[in-house]
Amino acid sequence: MAQENVVGTWFRYFPEHYLWSQLMSSTISLTSMGGTNFQELNLIGRRLQGKVGDGEAWHDAWAWMADKTLALAESEWEEGHRRTAADAYVRSAIYRYETERFIPPTDPRKTESYATLLPHYLKGMSYRVPGFEKVDVPYENSSLPAYWIPPLNPTGNDPVVVFFDGLDACKELTVLWGGLFLRERGIGVLCVDGPGQGETLRLREIPSRSDYEVAGSAAFDFISQRPGVDKKRIGIMAMSMGGYYAPRIAAFEHRYAACFAWGAHFDYHEVWVHRRKVLEIGGTISSSAIWQLPWVLGRPDMDQAMEKCFEYRLQGVADKIRMPIMITHGQDDNIVPVAQAHRLYEACGSPQKELRIFTDEDGGSQHCAFENLSMMGNWTADWWMDQFGLNPVQGKAARPRELETQSRG
Repeated sequence: MAQENVVGTWFRYFPEHYLWSQLMSSTISLTSMGGTNFQELNLIGRRLQGKVGDGEAWHDAWAWMADKTLALAESEWEEGHRRTAADAYVRSAIYRYETERFIPPTDPRKTESYATLLPHYLKGMSYRVPGFEKVDVPYENSSLPAYWIPPLNPTGNDPVVVFFDGLDACKELTVLWGGLFLRERGIGVLCVDGPGQGETLRLREIPSRSDYEVAGSAAFDFISQRPGVDKKRIGIMAMSMGGYYAPRIAAFEHRYAACFAWGAHFDYHEVWVHRRKVLEIGGTISSSAIWQLPWVLGRPDMDQAMEKCFEYRLQGVADKIRMPIMITHGQDDNIVPVAQAHRLYEACGSPQKELRIFTDEDGGSQHCAFENLSMMGNWTADWWMDQFGLNPVQGKAARPRELETQSRG
């Protein structure tokens, strides 16, 4: 395979492999949120030297650190060092999630590893974040698993952001990517594994759907009934593939007050036409292994997945968006062209639409700013703080009334 043209100056731990570097960079980014530890990550990386591209080696190295960190957590918990243990429980869960990245869905290790990490993550986060809770969102004849993160210093009438993830993330990651930042600003967060995501896909076998407003409406119905939630200040956000999901929800579920597309999509099928070509010739510039799309979409093979993918387009949909919307994207995004963000912005029907393109000098020019998640988490939470009238600077408090007007559209 010819050398690949990877754009941007971000730190690439495995220079010869884009996807391995992307995954390592995003996990390094979680250190400041307490999701990972750089020295532990470097120990994993050292085990992978000379084995780049070997999916089994990837699995084994991350599983080794997950077990090692879990043993630390359990030991420290018994010693009464609960905060140290809580952090280690969370880290072990994140490492265990990474083990499955190159394990196909037909391998039982994929669901087994995920089921194993869930109680450890919940134990650690529940200690770290008072009120952190595992909940189930009623959805058709089943439910969508989610985490509820209450706002810091609740007032009894607080805003909330419903946060879905993307193609290959999970609610355990979105808590760290954005949930904790929002909490600190007085905003509650419902991190949901929607259809085709995280626990919903792995343990409940519910695939994705193009009409994601069904899941969005279910989440709104659930969270709007929770005591202490301001029903007029509930926002919708999603990242990566969620850059299709969130605008789709906003177009049809007008009860939400505002929308945030963290990494944009306009024509998801078009993106995957290119990715498929890359992966089929042995390239690495992609967000996942090639079998990820059929699994997420609930199709037996790539051809049928691509056929279903035709439905995941916002042409003729984005013009129905009426609420305020923020669209963000990285200028150097290697797997979703920045043109997708511009096309979404141009098609969006909201009179209050914003587009923010992050450059290399901003420190977040890659896909969803995975190389600088602390910057992006703060930036995102600040935007929501302004939208919900929580900014203490004079003049910011008038925005919720504008949101209320738009949400009726």
